[in-house]
Amino acid sequence: MRFRIYKRKVLILTLAVAACGLVLWGSNGRQQRKNEAPGPPPPPPDAEPARGAHPAVSAGLRRAANTSAAPLGAAAARPEADNRTLRYRSLVYQLNFDQTLRNVEKAGAWAPRELVLVVQVHDRPEHLKLLLDSLRRAQGVDGLLVIFSHDLWSAELNRLIAGVDFCPVLQVFFPFSIQLYPGEFPGSDPRDCPRDLEKSAALKTGCINAEYPDSFGHYREARFSQTKHHWWWKLHFVWERVKVLRDYGGLILFLEEDHYLAPDFYHVFKKMWKLKQQECPECDVLSLGSYTASRSFYGIADKVDVKTWKSTEHNMGLALTREAYQKLIECTDAFCTYDDYNWDWTLQYLTVSCLPKPWKVLVPQVPRIFHAGDCGMHHKKTCRPSTQGAQIESLLNSNKQYLFPETLTIGEKFMPAVSPPKKNGGWGDIRDHELCKSYRRLQ
Repeated sequence: MRFRIYKRKVLILTLAVAACGLVLWGSNGRQQRKNEAPGPPPPPPDAEPARGAHPAVSAGLRRAANTSAAPLGAAAARPEADNRTLRYRSLVYQLNFDQTLRNVEKAGAWAPRELVLVVQVHDRPEHLKLLLDSLRRAQGVDGLLVIFSHDLWSAELNRLIAGVDFCPVLQVFFPFSIQLYPGEFPGSDPRDCPRDLEKSAALKTGCINAEYPDSFGHYREARFSQTKHHWWWKLHFVWERVKVLRDYGGLILFLEEDHYLAPDFYHVFKKMWKLKQQECPECDVLSLGSYTASRSFYGIADKVDVKTWKSTEHNMGLALTREAYQKLIECTDAFCTYDDYNWDWTLQYLTVSCLPKPWKVLVPQVPRIFHAGDCGMHHKKTCRPSTQGAQIESLLNSNKQYLFPETLTIGEKFMPAVSPPKKNGGWGDIRDHELCKSYRRLQ
């Protein structure tokens, strides 16, 4: 009975989103010329929500208390969305429907090249600026479409992206974010159970998700659930709903706001793709690099390896074909019910449980992507993006003579069996499962 009730609630939420989309069908979605195409419209007139609302935590752990939970009891009332929140929702639906391309001469006639970049953006403008600076310095990117997928409306982030004038740009927005549902699911409902409440006590108090703690006995925290939701929604949306990609036959490279690209990343990617087609047709995905980088690139800058894909090594700069995507979406139920709030660890689980075979990945020995965000959801360190950026630039400058190799060769094939990962929890709530599964139906 409870399962049917929660499924009905998710269905109602899904229908509400579809209704908003229908209302906007009559709006003007025509693309504008390069010099006329504006950035996103200004936010609603009320003050913009402060960013940084989701504090950093250590790896594999979530905060010991759900501070958003109100005192429990039958008297707790369901909150109503305020006018500002409703205006944000309407704005997001409008932008996702219009899909205004910027920096293209004739939007209706323009078509993407063999690679499209998709960047998942949260609330770290300093890191995003580093990524954009690295992208600006990369060779050959002037014709690459970059899609920024946001889970926060932020004037500061929008200004940074409005400054991208060197390649085509599209912004889309995750429509089920905490910002758009601040006092109700998928955000934090005051009637939710606190994270550390024992299930027996939760059942007595009547908090609404008492039946559904995770594998470790903890209840959901919206700020941890959101990233996995956003990643899976974005995967569907760019392949199925972005109009300019409707008949696209190339690859999509998935990035995050705290990544940093080498100047020759696109040069190397094109050679990797050619090598994959000629010498590794069984390779399922491409990755631009792992988290370890040698101080010297001598003798290895032109080498790539074939390996078994591991979430802890190959989750940066993951490039998927439509074929790989279609195999993934067949695993929607497995992805959406696996009790781990990390999207990449969940993908690791799929490679050994649902996909036809474990992924083989083609990856360069010298990374063409770097992680500049050693802080945030999985770290307690103080964020120093400028310092991290300077270290990466120093490494690249000291090895610039080895970049842009003329040819690539496969150096090593190492494909050990991969065991199922140890789940981290944080994804036991049936509402998360049903909402996650609904994204495919929305397509």
